[in-house]
Amino acid sequence: MNDTTTLKETATAFLRLTASGQVDDAFARYAAPGFRHHNPYFAADVATLRAAMKENAVRFPHMVYEVQRAIAEGPLVAVHARAVMEEGGMELATVHILRFEEGRIAEMWDIAQAAPVPMANRDGMF
Repeated sequence: MNDTTTLKETATAFLRLTASGQVDDAFARYAAPGFRHHNPYFAADVATLRAAMKENAVRFPHMVYEVQRAIAEGPLVAVHARAVMEEGGMELATVHILRFEEGRIAEMWDIAQAAPVPMANRDGMF
């Protein structure tokens, strides 16, 4: 297995764990000391992001998170995914960009876009 495959697997495992509510486990396994995030909706500290991730999992216990693709280049991995917060609910396209140091996630950026209904593009978002 090459390094980019390992980083992609680590990135997707981290995101799947956080989406399923296993936030503490995800950070313990995969986050580097000094982990930083760039989500503009939460304070820059890790504790605030972790609390928000846990709250999200409680609020949406049946959330579906499906990785569509992961791309790695050097220490960066981009993960494009489909998220549905609750059955019959809004569908989101998400992209997380994760930067690695020594095999652990040191930094994360995330963006999300709601799928419009109806969708003008017949090819969809995924």
